[in-house]
Amino acid sequence: MTADWSEATGDSSRSAVFPTAHTVIYEGPAIGRDSVRSQFAWGNNGPVVQTQTPERVSPGLETIARTVAHTLEGLAAIGLTEEDRRNAEDAGAEVLGEAAQNEPDRSRIQRALSVLKGVLALAATGLVAGSAEGAQEWARTAIERLSMPFS
Repeated sequence: MTADWSEATGDSSRSAVFPTAHTVIYEGPAIGRDSVRSQFAWGNNGPVVQTQTPERVSPGLETIARTVAHTLEGLAAIGLTEEDRRNAEDAGAEVLGEAAQNEPDRSRIQRALSVLKGVLALAATGLVAGSAEGAQEWARTAIERLSMPFS
């Protein structure tokens, strides 16, 4: 589906979000465009307080933390067993948790990365039955990026 009907039909008068049919929304929000990272409060009777506590990553571990986070996002699509996926998620969580420490234990990070790469190796070598198309290449790339040295 295209983001806008005008891209597909050349008609700029209609959008994929609001087709020509009349829509009435009662007691609810109407979101007319992409709402990624948007927030709204609905039905509150008092003030809304919002706080954010960004996760801090120790210097030198930013790249590996980003790589692990990206790898964890893609795990569900490569066809791992439930146990293997859980082991990979636990190892990734350990890396991210350790990377957020004031004095991270780099040997724990290395061990957890080894576990994560070991699970990914199952998909990279085709040993995972029912892997999604492209899963082997994705897993190989993830292993390669997780193998890069960090300071």
